[in-house]
Amino acid sequence: MKYLIQQPIELRIKELAVCDRPRERLIKQGAESLSDQELFSILIGSGNRDRSVTSIAKELMELLDKKGQVSNDDLLAVSGLGMAKATLITAALELGRRRLPAKRRQISSPGDIYPLVRHYATRMQEHFLSVCLNGAHEVLSVDVCSIGLVNRTLVHPREVLTLILIQSYWGKKG
Repeated sequence: MKYLIQQPIELRIKELAVCDRPRERLIKQGAESLSDQELFSILIGSGNRDRSVTSIAKELMELLDKKGQVSNDDLLAVSGLGMAKATLITAALELGRRRLPAKRRQISSPGDIYPLVRHYATRMQEHFLSVCLNGAHEVLSVDVCSIGLVNRTLVHPREVLTLILIQSYWGKKG
């Protein structure tokens, strides 16, 4: 007996109800109510004949989760992104990095971490994250250690410790 495994259907933005479209939700509910994928969908604007903007944004999110930081060449390797959109996204990411507050966020309770990781709540797969703090309980980084299935993920301590040791070696300041 064969079982059919349904893949999630990638809807085009025009196929969504008007109130569910990312741009309209941003206007009505604010940018903080959108997932990272929806924000990238707005930046990308439209897909092409072969791919919807949502599938391009999803691949972009997977690339960012895997690599952390991406170059313009990495973005150009994403099918559906041309030079104009790749440079727009590169500029938006760099602007976001530059506009981060100079003072690091200090963590005094587990609830203080939520604003840093809430955008992972809408992901279709479990993500194991590590939040690195310095001695003053200031956030140095938030890293994805492992991406798993819908309801679980596996992570080896080596993966978590490797990220911490690399940051210590390079003297990462956040």
